[in-house]
Amino acid sequence: MNRLRAWLWAIIAAVATLPFVIGGLLLWPVTGFMPRYRFITLWTRFVVWLLGPLCGIRYRVEGQENIPPRASIIMSKHQSGWETFAFQSIFPPQTWVLKRELLRMPLLGWGLRMIEPIAIDRSKGQQAGQQLIEQGGDRLRRGIWIVIFPEGTRAAVGEHKRFKTGAARLAAHTGVPIVPVAHNAGLCWPRKSLPLYPGTVTVSIGPPIETQGRSAEAINAEAEAWIKARTAELETLIDD
Repeated sequence: MNRLRAWLWAIIAAVATLPFVIGGLLLWPVTGFMPRYRFITLWTRFVVWLLGPLCGIRYRVEGQENIPPRASIIMSKHQSGWETFAFQSIFPPQTWVLKRELLRMPLLGWGLRMIEPIAIDRSKGQQAGQQLIEQGGDRLRRGIWIVIFPEGTRAAVGEHKRFKTGAARLAAHTGVPIVPVAHNAGLCWPRKSLPLYPGTVTVSIGPPIETQGRSAEAINAEAEAWIKARTAELETLIDD
């Protein structure tokens, strides 16, 4: 039954994608980032809501008061597809650091382009790092938050991959705060798994990490320690 409900959710979400992509493409030449973002994210809000009645997956947020008033960098655990949708309902207007290959996907890639992601070619090494600094600085100056999953890929529940330093280097360069985020979405939406399991995902937002005058290594270590410890606590919990 969980598999059947997941398939039904996926089909409805896919069908709902097309009108939003078409609408976004029509808006692209005549609007700026914020109007496009608000329109496109109506789709993500819908598909996150749909997980409730169809699959029994809901969520709650702890630490919402820790969200700073200015554009910042979100460093988060990455366990599933859930957080890529839900963060758009939880945090201010944002874009993401992602693999360049995702932009080549039909429909999804077109939608991603409309929110001006920082699309990295991982094989470029130092050049990719410079791209992150330049484009990340541009987005932050325009008031656009940046979401970075520092492990670089999804990690299964109970698994922790070493944090890459890109987010911390961008924070050190720009002086904006890091907002550390932990969650247990992998308990409901396992990595590389179609069956979705009912429960309430907890998203925990930590106190902002100040970055002015600090090294990228120190910033990264503080964020990693908080996210790793809080995720371990959340992975022992799942509410029906």
